[in-house]
Amino acid sequence: MTVVSRFAPSPTGLLHLGHAFSALQAFEAAREAGGRFLLRIEDIDTGRCREEFVAAIEEDLAWLGLTWETPVRRQSEHMADYRAALDRLDAMGLIYPCFLSRRDLRDALSAPHHAPAGGPDDPAVTDTDQRMSPDERAARLARGEPHALRLRMARAIEMAAAASGPLTWRDEQRGLQTCDPMRFGDVVLARKDTPTSYHLAVTVDDAAQGVTMVVRGEDLFEATHVHRLLQALLGLPVPRWRHHRLLVDDQGRRFAKRDRGLTLRALREAGHTPDAVRTMIGL
Repeated sequence: MTVVSRFAPSPTGLLHLGHAFSALQAFEAAREAGGRFLLRIEDIDTGRCREEFVAAIEEDLAWLGLTWETPVRRQSEHMADYRAALDRLDAMGLIYPCFLSRRDLRDALSAPHHAPAGGPDDPAVTDTDQRMSPDERAARLARGEPHALRLRMARAIEMAAAASGPLTWRDEQRGLQTCDPMRFGDVVLARKDTPTSYHLAVTVDDAAQGVTMVVRGEDLFEATHVHRLLQALLGLPVPRWRHHRLLVDDQGRRFAKRDRGLTLRALREAGHTPDAVRTMIGL
């Protein structure tokens, strides 16, 4: 099987050393196997994404010596793909509207009888539609009130297990994993004003682009349980994953876009070379 890897940044700021670490790992994984390397721009957050950062991303990656296939997939151009996936899950009876605000959810989950589990959709909740009558839900939908569209997790797991048996996925560092998405509750897959979430978009994108190896930071390791479930429900191919360590500064803090002195642009302007950057990040 041809190795197809990808780097998928959001254009909300300049790339920093942590981005370089992830992009280079994905690029080298494809290059060493004689495979293909893709760039994807994850720009569904239209309020924060900027076109100037898209250009900066491509400039920084080219400076590092990376090349990628064109055209570059941009999530903002594929909302119909996410809508189709969401409609398919809805037709399976797995999607429901949730009108509870974050404060409502915190109040509900702070009750002594409820012990929430952390996860990719925090706080973890289930069956929030049962907290109001069908008539009230219908009326609020008719009024166009803001709401989230959640995956009914327990039913989704049952349906996936009935079709495929127990779900597993493999990480190159940690080995075979048993899929356990129930602890994350009914994750949000879309909102009234945002037609997709990270979980749904990345799952659809990887399948559409033929990605066979997902290289990303270990902070997304747990989210893979949700992505594997979505792949099973939607009948999508299953890649391998490589969750790498996160780079931290001398204070033990993760690199972030706010660290402007450590952006690739700043390092380049200060006279550093691509080889120097590779040395900084241990590659």
